[in-house]
Amino acid sequence: MSLPHGPQNPAKLWQVLCGWPLGKGKAALTIPLMGFIQPIIGDSITRRWRGEGNKEVWDKYWGSYKAVNMGIGGDATQSVLWRLKNGQLDGYQARVFVVMIGTNNCWGEKPVPADVAAGIKAILDLIQSKQPQARILLLSILPEGEKPRPGRETRTAINALISKFQGGPVHYMDISTKFLEPDGTISKDVMPDYLHLSPKGYEIWSEAIKDKVKELLGEAKVR
Repeated sequence: MSLPHGPQNPAKLWQVLCGWPLGKGKAALTIPLMGFIQPIIGDSITRRWRGEGNKEVWDKYWGSYKAVNMGIGGDATQSVLWRLKNGQLDGYQARVFVVMIGTNNCWGEKPVPADVAAGIKAILDLIQSKQPQARILLLSILPEGEKPRPGRETRTAINALISKFQGGPVHYMDISTKFLEPDGTISKDVMPDYLHLSPKGYEIWSEAIKDKVKELLGEAKVR
């Protein structure tokens, strides 16, 4: 699995893409991270949680937790690995990480579920090595498309594989069916483009994990 080449200042790159304020020197990297106890790692589905119309849901559920949105649009597992290796896990101690990643690995002609799962496993291993005190809530990849189709089957296969990563600090939740109608379709009220979430969709996501996050925060120990 090849990783994208990074810029001369990788910390500044991911700070910009995550929408974090920039300063000068090392303090610019350290200050925004201090006090965060719940990073949420992902792609544009995570990133848009702090966007117009959705931020109210973010603040309602996660504002009191000092959560930080580490979603970047277009990111696949390789991209997340690169930025986690290049500063995004440094300079702070988190209590809980929430991870949902992998949908952007599914757009090729023949995505291999085992390869995507291996990338997710590498992310979990890296978080555990750099943040050993933290708990990790690993979430299923969400369904996409108005109606069932092959792309959904790929995501379902990946979810079956990553569910086996549960154990120790890693806790797995499959929340994918919560976004489906009884007939298996996806409503525009939940996913306007059948991929990204509406405020209602973010409410569904938040409600699905809020109790588990609270439970894991109670277990986590930060030195």
